[in-house]
Amino acid sequence: MPVTRGFFGKRRPERPDRLPPGQYDTGSSWPTLTAEATPQLDVETWTMTVDGLVGRPSSWSWREMHALPESTYFGDIHCVTTWSKFDMTFRGVSVDTLLEIAMPLPEARFVMAHSTTGYTTNLPLEDVTGGRAWVVWEVDGRPLPRGHGGPVRLLVPHLYFWKSAKWVTRLELMERDRPGFWEQNGYHDRGDPWLEQRYQGDP
Repeated sequence: MPVTRGFFGKRRPERPDRLPPGQYDTGSSWPTLTAEATPQLDVETWTMTVDGLVGRPSSWSWREMHALPESTYFGDIHCVTTWSKFDMTFRGVSVDTLLEIAMPLPEARFVMAHSTTGYTTNLPLEDVTGGRAWVVWEVDGRPLPRGHGGPVRLLVPHLYFWKSAKWVTRLELMERDRPGFWEQNGYHDRGDPWLEQRYQGDP
C-alpha cells in the first residue's frame, strides 16, 4: 500500500511554539482520513479490553466505561499528513485508569491498539501512561463523530494522529514491539511530530 505524503494548506509560522515542523494549521476544519471503511458500532454490544501481559485481564461495556472516573484533554492534535488542529477538547477515560485495573506485568513494555475494523497501531507503554493517552467518546462537547472514530477512539495527542486508533476495542500489552498497520506500510514506529518521525528512516 502506498504511503500518503500528505496535504498542503496555509502555514502559520507566527505560531512556531505550537506548530510542529512541516505542519499547517487547519483552522476550524478537521480532515477525515481513514485506512478502512467506517464501521457502524452499537454501543450496546461494544466492549473495551485490556489484556496481554497484565495481571488482571479486564473488559468494560459502554456503561461500565462511563462509570469510570472521567478525564479531559484540552490541546492540539497533529496528523502525519501535515495538518494540525489547535484547542480541541476530548473527554473520556485516561488509559492510566484502565491500566491501574488491569495491572501491567513488569515485563510489559509495549502496547498494540486494536480497532474493531482490524486496524492496529503499536506504542511504547510509556507513551500511553503518565496522563498522555485516553479512550475518548466526546469532542468539543459533542459525541465523537463516526468518521473520526466514534463512538470511541484512542487519543495519544503528543504523537501523530494515526497512533490514536479509531473505533478502538482492545489494548494488548506486550514485551516486544511489533509493527501495526501503517508501521508495516512505511510509517515511523513512534511518530513524534516535533521530531518529524513520519516515515521509516526518519530520525
